[in-house]
Amino acid sequence: MIPFIDLGAQRRRLGSLVDEAILRVVNHGQYIMGREVGQLEADLSAFCGARHVISCGNGTDALAMVLMAKGVKAGDAILCPSFTFAATAEVVAWLGATPVFVDIHEDTFNMDPASLETALLTARELKLNPVGVIPVDLFGAAADYDAILPICERENLWVLCDAAQSFGGTYKGRRLGTFGLASSTSFFPAKPLGCYGDGGAIFTEDDELAVVLRSIRNHGQGVDRYDNVRIGMNGRLDTMQAAVLIEKLKIFDEEIATRNVVAGRYAEGLGDVATVPVVQDGVVSTWAQYSIRVPAEKRDALGAALRERNIPTAIYYPKPLHRQTAYKHYPSAGNGLPVSDKVATEVIALPMHPYLDAEVQDGIIAAVREALAA
Repeated sequence: MIPFIDLGAQRRRLGSLVDEAILRVVNHGQYIMGREVGQLEADLSAFCGARHVISCGNGTDALAMVLMAKGVKAGDAILCPSFTFAATAEVVAWLGATPVFVDIHEDTFNMDPASLETALLTARELKLNPVGVIPVDLFGAAADYDAILPICERENLWVLCDAAQSFGGTYKGRRLGTFGLASSTSFFPAKPLGCYGDGGAIFTEDDELAVVLRSIRNHGQGVDRYDNVRIGMNGRLDTMQAAVLIEKLKIFDEEIATRNVVAGRYAEGLGDVATVPVVQDGVVSTWAQYSIRVPAEKRDALGAALRERNIPTAIYYPKPLHRQTAYKHYPSAGNGLPVSDKVATEVIALPMHPYLDAEVQDGIIAAVREALAA
């Protein structure tokens, strides 16, 4: 079976560097908040340009900690896309607030600013108080921040950029992690920058927010861990994961460049038989996934044909959040989200990673073309 994401190839490339990094942690024994955590935060800050980086236990905690710091509560509305992983809306519901679902652009899979405007009207019609927006940089490419941020500024809404799939990418010459009030990311192993377990981080330029986030990360501590000044959580990143990420970050830029080469080969080889993803001008994607769109009636047959050739596929996401049992009672912009509903029936993701060589990829492309022609 061709690997869908080849973490083994990356492991072989890094070799003893990761072994030695982990062993250093084992030997010094600072397994929680050891010195590698601070080094990773400094390295991430230098990489993306964010003033403050607060590492944490996973990408979901990263989202939740920002909402906790902003005092999100019942009666508040947070606007977010429906075509995304559940964590984006989950954290809103945790705090008793209401996620209001927004539709996406058909070509980029990212939040549609026109639907955002409609969602604001919907929230206010329901007597909710809109306080924030969580755009998601889906599949690795930045949302349309030039359109989204002015709306939020006009409406006095803070913006939390969900960069779980896009960290490392750029938007109009700026690294992601430097837009809005804050950005969050995930270091889940399958992410473009992944550790060997769970991990996440928050990026912000706001000095006061950074202080609060560091307190929340460690049970709401004040001057010491037995002086709890607010309700917090155990959101710490363990030191071994930080050690792994320090080594992976050193090759991350090169891997992003290679991912873009792989994406370019897919676009060239499949653009005439499937709808390939579109990246806005001025955006560099990390290509966390490469999802093409095919007619809904052909998707299952395509997946089956590829499996017969030991080519794995995945569907991100087969059911938008506003159609799922846990979330379908929450409001959506206007009378529905037609683009999210349509795209969910058409997307299918192909193997994507920086170690996908041209010969193997040519075989995948040929198999897709043959299956769609059948």
